Amino acid sequence: MKKNILVTGGAGYIGSHTVLELLEEGYGVTVVDNLSNSSEESLRRVEKLTGKRARFVLGDIRDAKLLDEVFASEKYYAVIHFAGLKAVGESVREPLQYYDNNVSGTLVLLGSMKKAGVKTMIFSSSATVYGIPEKLPLTEDCRLSAINPYGATKLVIEGILQDLQRAEPDWNMMLLRYFNPVGAHESGEIGEDPKGIPNNLMPYIAQVATGRLEKLRVFGNDYPTPDGTGVRDYIHVVDLAKGHVAALKGYVEPGVHITNLGTGKGYSVLEMVHAFEKACGKPIPYEITARRAGDTAACYASAEKAKRELGWQAELGIDEMCSSTWNWQKKNPEGYGC
Repeated sequence: MKKNILVTGGAGYIGSHTVLELLEEGYGVTVVDNLSNSSEESLRRVEKLTGKRARFVLGDIRDAKLLDEVFASEKYYAVIHFAGLKAVGESVREPLQYYDNNVSGTLVLLGSMKKAGVKTMIFSSSATVYGIPEKLPLTEDCRLSAINPYGATKLVIEGILQDLQRAEPDWNMMLLRYFNPVGAHESGEIGEDPKGIPNNLMPYIAQVATGRLEKLRVFGNDYPTPDGTGVRDYIHVVDLAKGHVAALKGYVEPGVHITNLGTGKGYSVLEMVHAFEKACGKPIPYEITARRAGDTAACYASAEKAKRELGWQAELGIDEMCSSTWNWQKKNPEGYGC
């Protein structure tokens, strides 16, 4: 019998790529999304690519009545929980909004899941829970210390899920800590479409390449890294999406399963810029500016646990990350709005 998965935030960047992989694997999918930072067009394109449709429900995860109706409409095997605000800078300016949306929304979702008897969740966590890395590569047992409200909401939610599982051991909680998702589906049909000026490096570079933005600002070139710019673990979004399917299949026993999803390799900002120049065939103008408060010199994962326990590892490298982003941006210069 086909297993049905409820995906919150499934019209977003990582969500839409994961919905595609779930449909390709034969799962039934229902998406709940308020479209605050996403577009239903992504799901129309997923249907075009797969020939399969995800049911879409427009709504907010803080709406308990809506969620109860969704859970009553069919039987679900698991919830993949992407819904949440995710801009670090905005979280510093609007912390109450982030705690309300991310933490309160998760509490409402868990309440509806409990009433419906659905006790399997994959939570979209983040490497931001590690704060300033105590060692590299980061393993799942490293010290946790969020340094901004966005990261703090992820850390609070991780604690809630672990507390609930301790109180009720039949819950199966999968906490997947993402590093830096980049790239797009190879078709160029779905990709990252941030509202307003991008917060993340790759869509910013891509918009500079298309002329939407004048130049890239590189925050600091005096870090103790090979070229002085910050080093991060960039992971192709398709690999990341496949990691969710691997977790659904691999972590079937109740418990708390905490797993990094990264490549285990770091690239500097300038390495990403030069790789993108190679992909798009044109220079990317940039300027060096002061460091951003809270940024760290380097952050990359140990990906050994996911390989050992799930048989999953990232397969796409920096060239595919850049070429797929450029393919998406060329085809969709205004994102889903074109």
